[in-house]
Amino acid sequence: MNSLGTTLGRRGLGPRQLATIGRLLDAGHALLETSAYEDLTLRLIAAEARVSAATAYTYFSSKDHLFASLFLRQIVEAPEPEPAGGPVARLQQVVRQAAELIAASPTTADAATKSLLTADPDVERIRWEIGRHWFGAFHRALGDGADPKILQTLSFTFTGALMQAGMGAIEFVDLADHLQAAVEVIVGRG
Repeated sequence: MNSLGTTLGRRGLGPRQLATIGRLLDAGHALLETSAYEDLTLRLIAAEARVSAATAYTYFSSKDHLFASLFLRQIVEAPEPEPAGGPVARLQQVVRQAAELIAASPTTADAATKSLLTADPDVERIRWEIGRHWFGAFHRALGDGADPKILQTLSFTFTGALMQAGMGAIEFVDLADHLQAAVEVIVGRG
């Protein structure tokens, strides 16, 4: 939760408020395991977290905002792999770890796919934060001399692969293999 606090903490939230946000995110995650995304509301999530609906709406404008934030927390809190090998090998490690993290919680990934596509301005901010996270991870893997066009292509490819998995065109469990192959095509074997 501390990592998410650095994102949400920009609003000047204290430890108690961040703990409430954490309870709401945990409740949303738990409910996704037992209920369909479409059946969930922010009020139901608040009840599960033992928080008033008014309090939930203080922090999240919608269930989509909450689920986008849940996905952000999931990726931000995951440790990055220790880089090993050349740039391509390091980048492949990054995309494999990210894909395996996402595949480990398909209900969260499915909810995130739906939530991240909404026009909610709060979700838009989360989309940008997620994009910056991936771009930064790819940049660190490739090193300071990374070609910005390659980084942009990697970001497009990664986002597109997540969309394909979210739409059911590929399985989340196959995402890592597809992304590792894409890295080889984009960056080469070097």
